[in-house]
Amino acid sequence: MVRAGVSKGFNMRRRSLKAALLVSTLVFQFGAMMTSACADTGLPANSPFAKPSALPYEAPQFNAIKDTDFQPAIEAGMVQDSADFETIANDPATPTFDNTITAMEKAGQLLNRANALFQNLVQSNSSDTLQKVNQEEAPRLQAHSDSILLNPKLFARVKALYDAREALGLKPEQKFLAERYYRKFVHAGAQLPDADKAKLTELNGKIATLQARYLEKLLAAGDAGAVVVDSKAELDGLTDADIAVTAEAAKARKLDGKYVIALRNTTQQPILASLKNRALRERVLKASETRGDQAGPTDLRDLIAGLAQLRAAKGKLLGFADFADYTLTDQMAKNSEAAKKLLTDLVPATTAKAQAEAAEIQAVIDQQKGGFQLAAHDWEFYADQVRKAKYSVDDSEVKQYFELDRVLQDGVFFAANQLYGITFKERHDLPLYNPDVRTFEVFDADGTPLTLFYADYFARPNKTGGAWCNFMNNPSGLDDRKAILVNVANFTKPAPGEPALISFDDVTTMFHEFGHALHAMFSVKYYPSENGFNLPTDVIEFPSQFNEHWALDPIVFAHYAKHHKTGAAMPQTLVDKIKAARTYGQGYATMEILGAALLDLEWHSLKADAPKQDPDTFEAAALSKNGVDLPQIPPRYRSPYFLHIWGNGYEANYYSYTWGEILDDDAYEWFKENGGLTRANGQRFRDKMLGPGYVADPMAMYRDFRGRDPSAKALERQRGLD
Repeated sequence: MVRAGVSKGFNMRRRSLKAALLVSTLVFQFGAMMTSACADTGLPANSPFAKPSALPYEAPQFNAIKDTDFQPAIEAGMVQDSADFETIANDPATPTFDNTITAMEKAGQLLNRANALFQNLVQSNSSDTLQKVNQEEAPRLQAHSDSILLNPKLFARVKALYDAREALGLKPEQKFLAERYYRKFVHAGAQLPDADKAKLTELNGKIATLQARYLEKLLAAGDAGAVVVDSKAELDGLTDADIAVTAEAAKARKLDGKYVIALRNTTQQPILASLKNRALRERVLKASETRGDQAGPTDLRDLIAGLAQLRAAKGKLLGFADFADYTLTDQMAKNSEAAKKLLTDLVPATTAKAQAEAAEIQAVIDQQKGGFQLAAHDWEFYADQVRKAKYSVDDSEVKQYFELDRVLQDGVFFAANQLYGITFKERHDLPLYNPDVRTFEVFDADGTPLTLFYADYFARPNKTGGAWCNFMNNPSGLDDRKAILVNVANFTKPAPGEPALISFDDVTTMFHEFGHALHAMFSVKYYPSENGFNLPTDVIEFPSQFNEHWALDPIVFAHYAKHHKTGAAMPQTLVDKIKAARTYGQGYATMEILGAALLDLEWHSLKADAPKQDPDTFEAAALSKNGVDLPQIPPRYRSPYFLHIWGNGYEANYYSYTWGEILDDDAYEWFKENGGLTRANGQRFRDKMLGPGYVADPMAMYRDFRGRDPSAKALERQRGLD
């Protein structure tokens, strides 16, 4: 999943997503606002945001930044930004590309300097102060964005360029950008009558307020949902290292002598694959499924129902049947009908495979004289047994070969070097926002500096769940500002003195999020709005999901999959088992993501005149309507804790993971057809897909790379649904 400070975020990988993208309620999704026309920021000279950082790459001065510094910087930034855009709007000169679009691309340095960091920290390293600032500033930032996108003078200049675009002698990418600016203003409501603009501004403010409140309450709901276990005996099945983690979590809550199972962001919890105690498994899954779904201070049901109503009203005000169609008009899918068809076409084959998997699992339960029918909280535990029986794959054994640092440097970085020629050097001289974070300088194939990359992989109580990639600055080719990127995840931090051993699913997450980083660093060319984080959401997951494929590439895998104690390579027999087991469980995995994606589309297909929904009733009906209501397979996210769609900018867009998977599997088959992991292949992919950014229609770019339209057959083969 990706999230970008002023662009849409995409955090979001198909298994553990977050997205990704931090979605800023700020300004202008596409303006990167780099250099300001207003020299006086209005901030005190000692503010860390008063001027660009003097550190290499203008790296954030985390050692000087206090949580209380953000609000005055954001407020001053909005004032400065407004002045910049007013100057552009009131320019007496005839509109030109340079005095209008290039000028907008350069506006608002201060706001972006502060907000890019704030949007990351409020989710990756939050505090009471940051949450309070978010509550107060989210509606103000949205109103600020509206003041720009609904400015009639500014729109008149943009429209003049759009109307004359064929006669201006623009380069193809400039013409495409002029068209995007026009569509962006129109989509934001620039052509509405003044009275409707006022209504839209009010709606947007309410939506931004609820989204900020949602983020705060969801973090609290997840924390409150952690399961307290009284005795070590109840944890039978967990490794000593896993038990140590639960003991450390209990100590952090001042519950010495007890054990705490913290919740991951998804419905299913990884720990359920190992827990032998069926009653505890049921407790853990119930705690996960009822986050935000119980009366009390963390109840999110009324909030999300209200948010759905506001979005439906916004869609109608802007002339669309519903919010889903409003959102999807600028996506590759174009409308909710096309997005739903993509998903529902997969339901029959997925249901058949899931039911076959359930039958296999029930057979194991019966053989063991369990005396019960398979329930959702049993699935992972018994599926792991089936997997071991069929493929002899033991997850605890597999983890011994995946030490986090080796996966990062000898796997993720190695694959990027082999494909694109880039190299990495860890830096220890730059300040960090948390001691767990690491920093790497990235160099291009010719040795020139390319980007600064931060890695923040371990879960902590003040971090939102999931995994994502963010800009921590606003890079621009206009002034040669290199990208500063961060990958954030929520892997379990080992107990002191223990190695950081991760699952293969976590390995895949690392490759996924670094795929976003590659897309971002390669596509910073000239105009900030053209970078890869500004693509339509249903394309944005393509590069990240494509990068997942290299986790199992034989050359890459052999380079990093080594025993953490002995350094011995993973035995080929175990490698073969992992590969053979890849399609096991795909009925379940596909069904849970289809359930979540269809639930998202149903929420955002509500009409403006629909009554306020009861989320539990609505969810049950939505899943039943689409044939994805198997009781043993809950959706990957239930409505109350579906962060992607209520707080991370994936509303009516969660289907994009499946859409992107069609592209990524098809593209990977091109690599297999043309020699696999080679510099030549990597360079071609970079030149045609990763490097250009958003300078042309993404489907046209894909056809140029692949030689044809993408085919869903590759996805079906990868998931074993064919």
